[in-house]
Amino acid sequence: MSIINDLRASRELLYNLTMREVKGKYKRTALGQLWSLANPLALMLVYSFVFAFIIRVQPDPGDPSGMNIFALWLMCGLLPWAFFSNVVNGGMSALVGNENLIKKVYFPRSALLVSNSLSWLYSWSIEMAVLAVAIALLGGMPYLYIIPTILLMALLTLFATGAAMIMAIANVHFRDTQYLVGILFQIWFYANPIVYPAAMVAKVSDSLGSFHGITVLSAYRLNPFYHFIEAFRNLLYDNRLPDASTCAIVLVLSLGVFLIGWRVFDRYQPRLAEVL
Repeated sequence: MSIINDLRASRELLYNLTMREVKGKYKRTALGQLWSLANPLALMLVYSFVFAFIIRVQPDPGDPSGMNIFALWLMCGLLPWAFFSNVVNGGMSALVGNENLIKKVYFPRSALLVSNSLSWLYSWSIEMAVLAVAIALLGGMPYLYIIPTILLMALLTLFATGAAMIMAIANVHFRDTQYLVGILFQIWFYANPIVYPAAMVAKVSDSLGSFHGITVLSAYRLNPFYHFIEAFRNLLYDNRLPDASTCAIVLVLSLGVFLIGWRVFDRYQPRLAEVL
């Protein structure tokens, strides 16, 4: 548990790095942290126009909330995805971008990755709070599931941090990683039920049937992020707790990816200064 011990012993450093990331994103801007809402709002407008009015994607109303507002349904999946991609992309550049600092002085290298995750968590929390208020004003009851939502956000943070640790180490040894991951994330975005409902995949799966017992839907559900999106929509849009199977999958994925990422990072951390 060397990473945990290092972080515990350098709490002040971790706090300072996190605040540096938070303040540095929108330094010398008039709106400051309000800019963190600009990108998701712009994406919401674009995707809502394209998929709700042109392609006419029609998700089922929230069950049991009865909500039928595409923009809110979209944001329940888009905000978690944006947080995850920001943490991983930021984590990949955290080590390479601080090469001079790593070579000059010793400090827990994991603090760079954790502070990156915490800074994005800060911005994401603001976005999720605004989304929850919007849902409540339009008839939903997300306030009944605040604690489960916070727990789910914590699990996604672990999942994203673990993935960022793995990708950060890979990017140190193979600098093309960041470009490959960028392409992967563009493809992965549309492999998630973010701008379209999973029910559309189910219909296609039913029409194609199975191949050696494997259906399109069963293969589709192997996507780990699918379960996070379903869980967030259940809590915020449907206003109900996710199924026990979804909760179990999300818990195992979060802890498993974080522990794997921690082990990989802990193994290569002592030689980072040499490799860089």
